[in-house]
Amino acid sequence: MHYFLLKTEPSAYSIDDLERDEVTSWGGVRNFQARNLMRSMKEGDICIIYHSSCAEPAAVGLATVVKEAYPDPLQFDRRSQYFDQSSKITEPRWDAVDIKFAGRLDNPVTIKMMREDEDLSECKLLAKGNRLSVLPLTHTEYRSIRLLSQS
Repeated sequence: MHYFLLKTEPSAYSIDDLERDEVTSWGGVRNFQARNLMRSMKEGDICIIYHSSCAEPAAVGLATVVKEAYPDPLQFDRRSQYFDQSSKITEPRWDAVDIKFAGRLDNPVTIKMMREDEDLSECKLLAKGNRLSVLPLTHTEYRSIRLLSQS
């Protein structure tokens, strides 16, 4: 089993939306490094949902991967902001995965809380200049976020 952190702007798609929908396609990712991480996701992997670009960025919930990487249909939809005219149906550039709501964290874990936790000192989320929307987490990082949510 592997662990990932998925960033989302709550004004675009929040943990509330995921809880309501139960399962969603996690697409619209347009960064090759993040796409490659999505391609490595396996059914049953655990994701922490992280609200970014908001008043108080924080890890807020959990999801599990229920469908492994497949071509993101948004890349072919001319009406979508994620349309990519250079992507071909025979050679898609972008992928999506399906995730299922698995619960809320007991309490949000803010970026400030994460920065103060020694076990998260190497977490890619905290690296300067990191803007990826999909990040890998170690088991220790995942466990630390879960423990911080209980305080």
